[in-house]
Amino acid sequence: MFTGIVQGTAFVKSIAPKDLFSRIAIEFPKTALNNVAQGASIAINGTCLTVSEFTDNTVYFDVMMETLRVTNLCQLKVNGVVNFERAAKFGDEIGGHLLSGHIHTTVEVSSVEKTENNCIITFKVPTKWTKYILPKGFVAVNGCSLTVGEVANNTFNVYLIPETLNITTFGAASPGDIINLEVDHQTQTIVDTIERLGLKI
Repeated sequence: MFTGIVQGTAFVKSIAPKDLFSRIAIEFPKTALNNVAQGASIAINGTCLTVSEFTDNTVYFDVMMETLRVTNLCQLKVNGVVNFERAAKFGDEIGGHLLSGHIHTTVEVSSVEKTENNCIITFKVPTKWTKYILPKGFVAVNGCSLTVGEVANNTFNVYLIPETLNITTFGAASPGDIINLEVDHQTQTIVDTIERLGLKI
């Protein structure tokens, strides 16, 4: 379980394609791996991955083909930058919203508008998932818990403050980037239940 509060960025050290999966090595900042253990969960761009091996500052993940298919991890390149979050512990402050780390789909950055005090990023969403994205609702993009701004047709935007831009990969976002999306599970459950009952949203 994760909170969507990205703890920083890390670098892709190596990518080794294997039979039906890839082994990806991620180099983390100092102290980010304190008390890490084999089998622990770490979210990379919002995708829950299991620690296969680790050294002082590098973790090796075995990423299955299905995960590569439905996320942007298939586009990672050596020296590329990713968002990370260690799994939440009981008693931790939940500053974002609860996330499973199971990515629903990917979205495309359609525009980036930078102002003096914030940054507005607009995403294009596959039609199937637009019903779960509501104004002032929650989404997680590349593992970052954010409040939805405006929703129009098959797009939505978010407003990012300087702190979010500094600590995540969104400071370097540009149109055409492919981003992981996890919709809010409570919203998904409510919408699906209403549809099963034959009611209109």
